[in-house]
Amino acid sequence: MEELKLMKGNEALAEAAIRAGADAYFGYPITPQSEVIEYLMVQRPEKRTGMVVLQAESEVAAINMVYGAAGAGKKVMTSSSSPGISLKLEGISYIAGAELPCLIVNVMRGGPGLGTIQPSQADYFQAVKGGGHGDYRLIVLAPSTVQEMADFVDRGFELAFKYRTPVMILADGAIGQMMEKVYLPDPKPRLTDEEVIEKHGSWATTGRSGRKQNIITSLNLKSEVQEHHNQDLQAKYKEIEAHETDHEEIQCEDAEYLMVAFGTSARICQKVIQLGREKGLKLGLIRPITLWPYPTKAIEKYAGKVKGFMSVEMNAGQMVEDVRLAVNGKSPVVHFGRMGGMIATPGEVLNAVENHLKTL
Repeated sequence: MEELKLMKGNEALAEAAIRAGADAYFGYPITPQSEVIEYLMVQRPEKRTGMVVLQAESEVAAINMVYGAAGAGKKVMTSSSSPGISLKLEGISYIAGAELPCLIVNVMRGGPGLGTIQPSQADYFQAVKGGGHGDYRLIVLAPSTVQEMADFVDRGFELAFKYRTPVMILADGAIGQMMEKVYLPDPKPRLTDEEVIEKHGSWATTGRSGRKQNIITSLNLKSEVQEHHNQDLQAKYKEIEAHETDHEEIQCEDAEYLMVAFGTSARICQKVIQLGREKGLKLGLIRPITLWPYPTKAIEKYAGKVKGFMSVEMNAGQMVEDVRLAVNGKSPVVHFGRMGGMIATPGEVLNAVENHLKTL
């Protein structure tokens, strides 16, 4: 049966990883996501499920351990925060190029540079536009509750193995640190090598027996071979866009003005809707759940039908570019954001919405 607990977002994610049947976690501590590895170390999942938990000597080492374990068909994950993810980007690009499944968690903090340990959403570009080198994509899930921090672990693994691609859970520091009640799923058993092959195919390096060698690499020195590989990747990304886009619409049916937000910003916007409607403003919210693939069509269907859009973010203006692409000039689009670890209040956002409405 499901178990109800009061947990931090980081702790809920870590417990969900154990219960999802993860084979291994490789990471390195950095605020505001250090509770992930701390929780796993305390829980000793190797005794509960056989899951390996290892603090690597660096973020670079951690992501390359993920690369190796993923190549063996293991359900493996890592987590970090902003500058730590930057260090992992080379390995993430290798994993994407080698078409391997893994789960990567970024609990964002304010930047640039070492910045602050306070929450931010300034890694949006890094996550959804590729981040590292080359033409690749990550499936990016954006939780806005502690419950989703837990739920998106199993969902992320399922997507990673379905498409043989890295999946990222992109949370901000507030979601990682806040405490809420969470329903934890029933534990899943870890799969044996034979079960992995039966469920996901025989691509992994599980030991050769009656088949050709499996060679896993992201290196192709012949340009024509590398181009063909890239074409295959792009075809896969189009399939993901067609089938895995997800979002939530909140009071959009009669809305005359729409906000678009994810994570903590989406939670704030729900309060803004309430405050605005008390003043007679028909506000609504579109919350992207997958930041990539982006819910372009969900936003596009309201373009030209509402007075305007506001992209509410904890950054200088990043997701707003994707909102503008979706709206395609049919309605005015503006950005409202706080930076450097600051979180906007509902009153600040409502005031910005009212000021924009005055110009329309």
